[in-house]
Amino acid sequence: MRLLVERMARAPYPPMHTLTAAEAKAAHAASIGVLDVPKPRLPRVQQLQIPARDGAALPARLVAPSLAAGLPVLLYLHGGGFTIGSVESHDTVCRVLAEQSGAAVLSLDYRLAPEHRFPTAVHDAWDALRWLAGEGAAALALDGARIAVGGDSAGGTLAAVSAIHARDLGLPLALQLLIYPGTTDHQDTDSHALYAQGPVLDKALIDWFFHHYIDSVDRSDWRFAPLKSAEVDGVAPAWVGLAECDPLVDEGLLYADKLRAAGVPVELEIYRGVVHGFMTMGRSIVEARQLHADAAAALRRAFER
Repeated sequence: MRLLVERMARAPYPPMHTLTAAEAKAAHAASIGVLDVPKPRLPRVQQLQIPARDGAALPARLVAPSLAAGLPVLLYLHGGGFTIGSVESHDTVCRVLAEQSGAAVLSLDYRLAPEHRFPTAVHDAWDALRWLAGEGAAALALDGARIAVGGDSAGGTLAAVSAIHARDLGLPLALQLLIYPGTTDHQDTDSHALYAQGPVLDKALIDWFFHHYIDSVDRSDWRFAPLKSAEVDGVAPAWVGLAECDPLVDEGLLYADKLRAAGVPVELEIYRGVVHGFMTMGRSIVEARQLHADAAAALRRAFER
């Protein structure tokens, strides 16, 4: 991990927080797949449009390891600070999870900041989940009784708040898969202080993301910071995967503790010596491939219950 971080630091690219949002989106898109494992070829890859509450059509991609009807499905929400990232940036991860879990994965291109600020991304995630649990599963020949929600980083935040929303709707989920999620309203934990200079994710970049995404007056809203949710009793069981050398590791631990205190079953894995975003570095980092296997196994177990 250290060698990879050093190579990344020597690359002749400006820090993302010095770019405009449009420049950052383009730079991130250009880097897709550089460190990822080889992309699995799957028998089912389907482009979709999911209706949002305001009439927008949200692009999405369904990948599945077989053409059989009745597969369980994971709604996946990509990371990127609510500002960058896409179905394309997380396509390999979604395919790996599908291949190793035996489940279908529906990856959502929720709308991004700064063009679409909080709570648009939350609403898009909720709308996609309701659609999938309703007409969507039937239309796609999936098992609407076996649905999970998951995501990494900002997508992990959206997955956590979607699990609370599903509880409130009476929609049972098999699992919430939370990969180094953001959960706090203000970044004041010990790990944020320890890793304020990074590597990879630092205070300047976190501030840049949130400047584009949310007004300061809204940061205590539980839809941004699920640690602020009054009650998490009765939400779906959780699998939580964290990176040890990550500003977000403490808030991930705090959220796992909050869930456990409410009686929610939680499996927690902390991957030692790795940084935020390592999940898409599987070409170089064995821990990324271990996370893929662990998350896929958690999905298999959840869908077998």
